[in-house]
Amino acid sequence: MQNLGVYASRLVTKEENFVPGHRACIGCGEALAVRLAAKAFGKNTIVVNATGCMEIVASQLPYTSWKLPWIHTLFENSAAVASGVESALKVQMRKGKIPQEDIKTVAIGGDGATVDIGLQAISGAFERGHDFLYICFDNEAYMNTGIQRSSATPFGASTTTSPAGRAKAGQMSWKKNMPEIAVAHNIPYVATACPSYPFDLIEKVKKGLATKGPAYIHVLSVCPTGWRCDTEISIMLGRLATETGVFPLYEVENGKYKMSLVPEKLKPVKDYLKLQRRFRHLKPDAIEAIQSRVTEEYEKLLEKAV
Repeated sequence: MQNLGVYASRLVTKEENFVPGHRACIGCGEALAVRLAAKAFGKNTIVVNATGCMEIVASQLPYTSWKLPWIHTLFENSAAVASGVESALKVQMRKGKIPQEDIKTVAIGGDGATVDIGLQAISGAFERGHDFLYICFDNEAYMNTGIQRSSATPFGASTTTSPAGRAKAGQMSWKKNMPEIAVAHNIPYVATACPSYPFDLIEKVKKGLATKGPAYIHVLSVCPTGWRCDTEISIMLGRLATETGVFPLYEVENGKYKMSLVPEKLKPVKDYLKLQRRFRHLKPDAIEAIQSRVTEEYEKLLEKAV
């Protein structure tokens, strides 16, 4: 297994741009992921936040956990608003209305705001070539509004709108591969990350910010509330997602794939599923189908990597 601790020797700022006081659930992997990503943002960053968990828990008027300029947008248009911010800054600098400086634009959203409702705006922003970073914090359902399925919900997971029962075993479609959709737009930088590997996540956010043009990072964010798992195992679950091949860590720079971590041998997917009560209804044949799919997709990814 490659050692992602190679980044640990690099200096990580102790300054926080996403501070305590938010109302995230106990064990929330997304709050940790946002905190780590925000460490890489720097002060000259404008954050555009789609409706979702992080918008709700961190912006309760008159308080905020953000120490950066921050804009709340609708579910569907964070990429469009970020496009406008990036373009407006460019024009203001060109006209001499504000100083010429490197101001970063970052759009963030959950899986619902990214792979479902906001996909059109994201695709348009990527196609136009706006210089911004989009980060999806993926907790695999619409957790903020009651744990409804999204197209990022994994096969077999039970949610309030894909409940497990006699007729079906929860979610019946496979998780949409949003990183590959981003790669298909021929943008210069795409990556996956997880707060269980903090230095890797921070390094990738820095790369995304340094990229000229659109960049996309897909972050797996464990949600104990929606995944029906113990609150103290969020970090372990994130690691298991990678170690089983369910959520591989990799980068795609200018079309070239590079694995961030390759286990010597993948752990069985059942080790990951059994810790989450959203999968407790699955029969052995369903678990085997998931295992086969994970193995197949992982092998495809390895073939692409340099």
